[in-house]
Amino acid sequence: MSKSQSTLTELSEYCEACGSRTPHEVAIELKTESKKRTNREFSREPYRVTKCRICGDERTQRMNDA
Repeated sequence: MSKSQSTLTELSEYCEACGSRTPHEVAIELKTESKKRTNREFSREPYRVTKCRICGDERTQRMNDA
């Protein structure tokens, strides 16, 4: 999957790995979901990526599935 440049923000969110609210890096990334070469540009979807600044746990959620 390819990624475009992301927009990065830091927020305080609940971390399942830490079991408490911790600072997280939050980014929105466009990812190409299709593995085929034809029409790949039409298969890009936005994903919300969060990474805990304490433990490093990273989670990705497809925005259209939110």
